[in-house]
Amino acid sequence: MRRRIRWLAPIAVASIAVGALASWGVTRGAAQQAPEAAEAPASASSSALAQLPIHRATLDNGLRVVMSPDRDVPTVAVAIYYDVGSRNEVRGRSGFAHLFEHMMFQGSANVGKGQHFQLVMNRGGSMNGTTSHDRTNYFETLPSNELALGLWLEADRMRSLRVNEENFENQRQVVMEEWRQSYRNQPYAMSFLRINELAYGDYWPYAHSTIGDVRDLENAPLSAVQEFFNTYYAPNNAVLSISGDFDPAEAMALVRRHFGDIPRRDVPPYEPGDLAPQTSEQTDTMVDRLAERAAFHVAWHIPESREADHYPLEMMALILGDGESSRLYQELVKERELCQEVYVGTDDRRGPDLFSVWAIMAEGETGADARERVYAQIDSVARRGVTARELEKARNRVRSMFVFALESNLQRSRRLAEYEMYYGNAELIREEMARYMAVERDDIQRVAGRYFAETNRTVLDVVPPPPSEEGADQ
Repeated sequence: MRRRIRWLAPIAVASIAVGALASWGVTRGAAQQAPEAAEAPASASSSALAQLPIHRATLDNGLRVVMSPDRDVPTVAVAIYYDVGSRNEVRGRSGFAHLFEHMMFQGSANVGKGQHFQLVMNRGGSMNGTTSHDRTNYFETLPSNELALGLWLEADRMRSLRVNEENFENQRQVVMEEWRQSYRNQPYAMSFLRINELAYGDYWPYAHSTIGDVRDLENAPLSAVQEFFNTYYAPNNAVLSISGDFDPAEAMALVRRHFGDIPRRDVPPYEPGDLAPQTSEQTDTMVDRLAERAAFHVAWHIPESREADHYPLEMMALILGDGESSRLYQELVKERELCQEVYVGTDDRRGPDLFSVWAIMAEGETGADARERVYAQIDSVARRGVTARELEKARNRVRSMFVFALESNLQRSRRLAEYEMYYGNAELIREEMARYMAVERDDIQRVAGRYFAETNRTVLDVVPPPPSEEGADQ
């Protein structure tokens, strides 16, 4: 299963995210490499961020609004983020956040089942929704003269989603089929769930999967699903972001018209407790009946996103695993031919995060030798640091990502909504590139020596079934 790094936010829960700099829309990996980005001048990308128009407002009902007008392209992107993900679920009721990614398209007071899609697509637009541990989002890109339609559609389902027995039962079956297709019947997919269970242990918010436990969905009563919607799908638990070709004053008038009378609700505070420190290496082996080659995960606990050390850790991930010139691709794939694919990155959670390495082995190889080379490379960074050229390559990649991401109304809208929701101020996005550019070689060397102790790592080996068991049911 291809693992997405953080540059491209997942379009479905089945896309399990790993990576660095995901807020900025580019996919990278060892199996399918794009040419390395040419250097984007720091002054140009810094200027673009400094000049990025950002308008913020809050309605009386608590809905936060972020707007970024850009008249260059006659489209407008609408993104609404709800501050609810699988981390908010309680034990025995997993999968509800992802269920509503589907339920939200089943109709509301003034929109029939499936009509949300029809109304957007018939006007030349596109749309989607995604769920993660940390949030649920919905978004549309429309011709700029259809902004009112996008806002009306989102407001109508926030106000009056049809959470009835028929829609619930239908979408419950859809989600269970998605689980079968995207996890149980995909090679390596179940291992992405298992590594989180191992690494996070009893820390429920991130130990359980976003798609949830099928048994929880099977046993869920309609009343619990209705309560989940009434609790979290409230204006005071959401951020609405608009980017593209529009006038901010006119847009705010539309926002107030469509959202202003939706009542706020009491939203329970998020109180996850603390992640217990890991004191010894965690290891496990799982048999994957669909895997043709062995694979492995290694994960280390690191601080949450936007903490000071997260930036050098992300730069370190770029140096180790970004592109065919990266350290681990050169050694494990090209020179030693131990691995077929290698991915490195931070998982980019709002809470306690992981630095992850995922590799699929070459035919006939097992994970032990490759892991020793991974550990040796990390130790080399801790003892000798990285080269000036490696750091400059990572900086160039960051610069190019920021510049390219600003060109997309949809990506800009989504990123601004995330910053407003996660960190309380969308304007903080202007500071991001400077934070990466401030990372020096000794910062990377320092974090390499701090977070990668054996006692802080979790290892999962994934092995194919013995020849006699191939094709047997899991």
